[in-house]
Amino acid sequence: MNAIWRTIRGYILWSYERGTIHYDIMVTLILIFVFLSPYWINFKDKPIERNPHPQVVIVLPDTQGGFLYQIEGTAITGKDDGAVRNQLTSIIEPIAGGAIAIQKYETVRDHSGRILNYRVWVERE
Repeated sequence: MNAIWRTIRGYILWSYERGTIHYDIMVTLILIFVFLSPYWINFKDKPIERNPHPQVVIVLPDTQGGFLYQIEGTAITGKDDGAVRNQLTSIIEPIAGGAIAIQKYETVRDHSGRILNYRVWVERE
């Protein structure tokens, strides 16, 4: 019985030399724990689900050193200037990584007058 307690004490204190059978058993038990414990233990480490933008946003460099954002015309449903600016801001801010101020925007239309996309020049606040 004393030899069993000595063996268990050696495992707890990690007192066995490399290359011995007891050292190999300890390493094997640790590897089993590392690789199999996620199947039985919920560590609650799932990534946060983010809702990516369904719109296509193209970011281009600006001539003044800023950025020009090009957003699909179907992404904006507002009719007046304030509603369009609010929707553009809500689309661009997550991409820009912070608060922005829209300097100007222009609409790009096709030959029939349908809005293809918006070009937006922004300034970081």
